[in-house]
Amino acid sequence: MRPAERWHLAARGLSRRPVRTLLTLLGVVISVTSMILFLSLGQGLKGQFREELRSAGPDVQVARPAPLSLLPLPNLPRSVVAAVTANAAELGVTGVTPVVAQIKQALDPTQSAVYYGLPAREGLQALFPQVRVARGRLLQASDEGQAVAVLGAVAARNQQLGVGDEFMITRRARVRVIGVLEPQQTLTDTFTFLPLTGAQRALGLGDQLSFVALRLRDPERAPEVAAQLRRITHLDVRTREDVLWSFSALLGRADLLSLVLSLVSLGVGALGVANTMLMAVHERTREFGVLRAMGARPGFVGQLVIAEGLLLAVVGWSAGALLSMPGVWAINHLTQRVAGLDGAAFSPQLLGLSLGLSLLLGLLSGLWPAYRAGRTSIAEALGQC
Repeated sequence: MRPAERWHLAARGLSRRPVRTLLTLLGVVISVTSMILFLSLGQGLKGQFREELRSAGPDVQVARPAPLSLLPLPNLPRSVVAAVTANAAELGVTGVTPVVAQIKQALDPTQSAVYYGLPAREGLQALFPQVRVARGRLLQASDEGQAVAVLGAVAARNQQLGVGDEFMITRRARVRVIGVLEPQQTLTDTFTFLPLTGAQRALGLGDQLSFVALRLRDPERAPEVAAQLRRITHLDVRTREDVLWSFSALLGRADLLSLVLSLVSLGVGALGVANTMLMAVHERTREFGVLRAMGARPGFVGQLVIAEGLLLAVVGWSAGALLSMPGVWAINHLTQRVAGLDGAAFSPQLLGLSLGLSLLLGLLSGLWPAYRAGRTSIAEALGQC
């Protein structure tokens, strides 16, 4: 029998119980859609971070180790700045910028914030050269120690603030908005920039820093400079690529959790397909007996059942992939509103992985029913006539 005829027989077999087939397909569609959405989460964010770290930020940063944190903790003594500055000429360091960075989390994601304090005399463009002011002005030297802030476009929109407005950073610290940045479609859209000493005072950090950012005369020497600074400071010194690797590793843990949840979802779908196949085999015992009596080999009968499982998997994957597209759009709509960037991404690799796992689901869920169908006794089957 030609493959096309075998697939036609498989489709006819599934169409005999349309309600059961549709319910099984619904389970597969839900499983595939959930898998694609789980795995797409973080892909856009990962690409956004790669792009931003390559175009902005320090060549090297010095901090205390914080392996499970997105940002270094604000526990670095200010004396590190003097130690780095003393070796700046020898290391080819052209800029030393002390930074305080802290994340404020809220139940409402739009009210979460990233506070970023740096010396007002150096300005935002010392580390983020691409930023441009839309309203008001950027930080300047006279702002040091003042209760003022420059907001990213998304931060200003989420908090409904404009130039001249005041808002609370903590229960005891109020600052005035002096500028709002143009949208950049980067993470800086969510930042609240403060003068360094003002940020330390508002956040109650004393003279502690989160990290010291360094700019090099020759960025290609970053790994060499980082190694020398580790020996000098005995601290965690990272290049731009090191920071990217650490962030990717952190997201990798989230991807692993997403993969586990996806496999659980697919497992539920596989149980539904296997149950449908077993019931179909039981109900079609006479049909399989007739096929065997007409000369069909046990392998052919088993292949017919497996074809039905694969057909369910392919149709379910197709519908699930189509349904996941508006799901990814909805996720990106939310993350654009909250953070000004896409948190999910639809890629050919993701579609290929989901198709492969779906086919594996159809194959595995059909193996035992296929074995049962292939062992159908002709005499027993025809005895049901």
